[in-house]
Amino acid sequence: MSAIYDLLVIGGGINGAGIARDAAGRGMRVLLVEKDDLASHTSSASTKLVHGGLRYLEHYEFRLVAESLREREVLLRNAPHIIWPLRFVMPHEPTMRPKWMLRLGLALYDRIGGKMSLPRSKRVDLRIAPHRGVLQDRLAAGFEYSDCWVEDARLVVLSAKDAEERGAEVLVRTECTDLERSAESWSATLRDKEGERKVSARAVINAAGPFVDRVAKVALGQGTPAHLRLVKGSHIIVSRRFPGEHAYIFQQPDGRIVFAIPYERDFTLIGTTDLLHEGNLDAVRISDEETRYLCDAASRYFASAITVEEIASTYAGVRPLYEDNAASNSTVTRDYVFELEAEGGAPILSVYGGKITTYRKLAEHALDRLGKVLALPGKPWTAHAPLPGGDMPDGDFAAFLWRASERYSWVPPEMLLRLARAYGTRMDRVLGTATSLDDLGRDFGGTLFEAELRYLVDQEFARTAEDALWRRSKLGLHLPTEARQAVAEWFTARA
Repeated sequence: MSAIYDLLVIGGGINGAGIARDAAGRGMRVLLVEKDDLASHTSSASTKLVHGGLRYLEHYEFRLVAESLREREVLLRNAPHIIWPLRFVMPHEPTMRPKWMLRLGLALYDRIGGKMSLPRSKRVDLRIAPHRGVLQDRLAAGFEYSDCWVEDARLVVLSAKDAEERGAEVLVRTECTDLERSAESWSATLRDKEGERKVSARAVINAAGPFVDRVAKVALGQGTPAHLRLVKGSHIIVSRRFPGEHAYIFQQPDGRIVFAIPYERDFTLIGTTDLLHEGNLDAVRISDEETRYLCDAASRYFASAITVEEIASTYAGVRPLYEDNAASNSTVTRDYVFELEAEGGAPILSVYGGKITTYRKLAEHALDRLGKVLALPGKPWTAHAPLPGGDMPDGDFAAFLWRASERYSWVPPEMLLRLARAYGTRMDRVLGTATSLDDLGRDFGGTLFEAELRYLVDQEFARTAEDALWRRSKLGLHLPTEARQAVAEWFTARA
């Protein structure tokens, strides 16, 4: 006999995890399935920002920007360990947007979301430190404004973890291969390495990201009525290019913007591109064209050019944007759109578009939309609910870190900061009763010990070395090949 759920959520990216969390917290019986790992596609391939979308103002997407800025405040409050403020410096390029336009746009950006906790924008002199010598001498003035950094894949994992703790079942590496509809429910066939099983659900939410049409065709025999534009965004990671904890935002001749962001202490993250993607969705890679574009984009501003040879790593993802007949990929809406199909029996809601910043609100709206055709329990609740590890007094991460340093004086400062940023108040669950590094088990190097790997497997759905080293953390950037191989062997021994 198949298990029966109120809601089957397909897709373990940020939208699916957010919807599962919200629904579980309302008292629904929820099943979240992901064919690969959580955040293994688009949601771990972002520019790592929680932001309002300054450039969306040029396309008159005022509602999206205002909602995003309000959500930036909510997420900063509820996840202060994995989200933190970041100042962005935009050099004025005389051949592009005029100063008055930048001043006007930033003034609107400061105010459109209502009262904000982050500092407002201001003019900045690029001829003095920390910008002098970093940027080309021709760049004399610019503007500085606030947004936030986010550990994107951890945001997904923590949302899924919270969903599980509120009663949801979360299945990774489990693919929904078939959906059969009746008047009252859906029968879903799920396949994992152990074989197949069937479950039933009163409703389905298709939050499969770039695979949304693939799932819709499984369910309905055809794609949804919406038009999907698959846009690839790629990033390069190079050695640290400038001091300070600010980021740069560089305008480009094609009208786009490219970010250069401090990354993982030793690196600079540069991205992103916008190219129509028509290839294999399961194997998305940066192209030579995109690599050259990003190197050239940053080299227009930095005093020393970015070369292909200094790239330490790259990543790419495909964004499933709603086709609104925009002239280019840069102007197509980043807003989210729902397609609800309920006339043929049990309802299925497909999610198009969206961005990390608005995922919580998207989840509320998705359940509101589903609630128009199906009685759902509970009310919205996530606005004031911290994510796992985010329950710090007044959201004060600095104070939390200070207390942690006193409690765990035996943990090296670099390791303590990394654990505090990753796990917040749940850091004690990783360290357990240990009183020295020796108590944490095998030392893999780079501040990674066996105790953390066990936690990731037992509590955060990690199944492979890649899950642990590239999504639950970014230790893959710091560990040598031999250490990464040792972690892989550790996972293999547990399988």
